[in-house]
Amino acid sequence: MGDLLAPEGSVEVLLGNEAIARGALEGGLNVAAAYPGTPSTEIGEALSKVAKKVGIYFEWSANEKVATEVTMAAAWSGLRSLTMMKHVGFNVASDAIFTLAYAGVIGGMVIVSADDPHAHSSQNEQDNRHYAESVGLPMLEPYGPQEAKEFTRIAFDLSEKYRIPFMIRTTTRVSHQRAPVRLGKITASGKKGEFVLPEPDRYLQVGAIARKHHKELLEKLDRIREEVAAKDPFLKFYGDEDSDFGIITSGVSFAHTMEALKLTGIKAKVLKLGMTFPLPEERIGDFLSGLSTVLIVEELDPYLEVRVKAIAKDYAPDVDVLGKLTGHMPRVWEYRVRTVLEGLSKALGIKYPVNFPEIDRRSSKVLKRVPPRPPVLCPACPHRSTGYALRRAAGRAYFVGDIGCYALLFQKPFRVEHVTHAMGASIGVANGLNIATENDVVALIGDSTFFHAGIPALINAVHNKRKMTVIIMDNRTTAMTGHQPHPGTEVDAMGQQAEAVDIEKVVRSIGVDFVKVVDPYDHKATEKAIREALKHDGVSVVITKRECALLTVARLRREGKKIVPYRVDPEKCTYCRVCLNTFACPAFVDTGKLVEIDPTVCFGCGACVQVCPYDAIVPQEGSLNWRDERIGV
Repeated sequence: MGDLLAPEGSVEVLLGNEAIARGALEGGLNVAAAYPGTPSTEIGEALSKVAKKVGIYFEWSANEKVATEVTMAAAWSGLRSLTMMKHVGFNVASDAIFTLAYAGVIGGMVIVSADDPHAHSSQNEQDNRHYAESVGLPMLEPYGPQEAKEFTRIAFDLSEKYRIPFMIRTTTRVSHQRAPVRLGKITASGKKGEFVLPEPDRYLQVGAIARKHHKELLEKLDRIREEVAAKDPFLKFYGDEDSDFGIITSGVSFAHTMEALKLTGIKAKVLKLGMTFPLPEERIGDFLSGLSTVLIVEELDPYLEVRVKAIAKDYAPDVDVLGKLTGHMPRVWEYRVRTVLEGLSKALGIKYPVNFPEIDRRSSKVLKRVPPRPPVLCPACPHRSTGYALRRAAGRAYFVGDIGCYALLFQKPFRVEHVTHAMGASIGVANGLNIATENDVVALIGDSTFFHAGIPALINAVHNKRKMTVIIMDNRTTAMTGHQPHPGTEVDAMGQQAEAVDIEKVVRSIGVDFVKVVDPYDHKATEKAIREALKHDGVSVVITKRECALLTVARLRREGKKIVPYRVDPEKCTYCRVCLNTFACPAFVDTGKLVEIDPTVCFGCGACVQVCPYDAIVPQEGSLNWRDERIGV
């Protein structure tokens, strides 16, 4: 991580997300809140580390809707606020955001949507540019870290001027690219605001009041289109002014476009859009009027292409607009320079501009030799033990998974996830399966996800007398995104002592009368609890509670304790491969004659000892036992 608090004028190598965090600090940030979600998480991580030093407030909220409402209230109190979320997190927050566009703000407010083309760490390739237009939020799209910082800083001023939240839309390759960033002055502070109504009905979005505010919103957007969208730094021209071939692009696609043109020497007139809603229609029309052909380079949906076609009808009806709808550019996955080269080749009707045959040959040879490496649960992960017990106790059930590390339990040998849909959906879908089928239904959900979106569905199950089993896998953190705290942990986002909400108490208070808390490392106890839960006539909950193994190992090392791996006794190993075929810890090594444990991978948890039918897995001197309280919770 670069130095987020480096002085004005210095240059730091920052992630795009870190650059957004710095831009917020330079933009006078007072309050920030979010729920972690890749690829947006590092914005919050960066702010959480410096919040106390600069005096601002930061929290990891229970979900994105809550985070939006926290920051919205701060902006209504005259403070500058920031919330950030991954693209699907925007769905959760959208109920609050749609109405917020009507209400407006007093202090500057910025909402970051980090989209994930190629679905690197997401369940879809949702394109949130449509949200900007649907909600009515002005949207800025930076193409790299320097611009990400500047756009964020400027967005606070524009938000305050026009009294409307501004949206920053990034993608994975903007969020996670690293580049030198020249820094400005930090103006963030921890000042307090005052909730003062600008007029009596400003925040009462009902009936006739909402209709009046809708009209105001449209008027604001017209002003922003005229006064902001068509001006520097949100509208820039590049390339050959005399060319009759043009390219319109935005975000990281601009970087790919310029590199492709540099590689090929193709002459093109390039329009880079920094504000993609509202669009500067007149300036785009002027750009089109001098062209015979224009290629739209954008990831995911033909968002710009459709709108440029509409503008061309009025300003340049003879220009040929090419892109996704014409088959020149793909509609799925993130773009690379090669994607743009292929589009240029099709658009111009020329031979593929750059030859990569040797690179292709070398990479194909490497891919043939390298074995596939699917993502796996870490060594000592408590979810592996839960999956092992579930497979044995409930192998014939319908398994409904959720969003978290435990989603990997869909793989062999566990196969205990038939569905992975959306945050908190496991319990909701289990409700429906219980209505529709006679089979046992098991919902898997993590602790952070339970707080995020699982509680309402559990209430629904109790109220409607469903028969289903819920496994709440409590590993004491939000592990998948980098170990952020949540309402069930004892510290908050800024490292301060916090009130931990007890999951067991929450579940019992909802009215669940069968609740068991087990240590997943104790396979027999976990399996027994699951079998009993399945027999219960009603909603049953089993909470498997043990902290994430990565946290355990880090803590032991801080305490100066050595991690001693387990080993396989070659005299006892019969090469039955039960350990491999049922538990699948990545520390196991199949030699072809025996199973061994790789000492560089093993975390020394000892959970696998219970798996071997021949007691061939044994501790070495100094090994911790899985019952040892030092590695538990």
